[in-house]
Amino acid sequence: MGLQWEPQKAALPGQESMRLTVIVRIPTPLRKLTDDKDVVAGDGETLIECIDGLDRQYPGLKERLVDETGELRRFVNIYVNGEDVRFAQGVNTPLQGGDEVSIVPAVAGG
Repeated sequence: MGLQWEPQKAALPGQESMRLTVIVRIPTPLRKLTDDKDVVAGDGETLIECIDGLDRQYPGLKERLVDETGELRRFVNIYVNGEDVRFAQGVNTPLQGGDEVSIVPAVAGG
């Protein structure tokens, strides 16, 4: 269904609190970084926090998505729940548990 529950690590024994994760869809060209997974779980209050967390788990992912100024690379499109983040708040777009983040490489042609 797109929702995934995970216990928080800081919960007291016997009182496991639950949090919703963010679903992140990985395009084929980046799957070599995610052990060939097409969907991974992310976390964070903003898109950049989610990307930072994914980069800790899958090193090299962030540099493929974000340039040296901290903005999305021109050839990468990212959507949160089907909405292009460039028309929202870019890498600062807020995320909530259960959101779906889709990474889509830009396609050029003529």
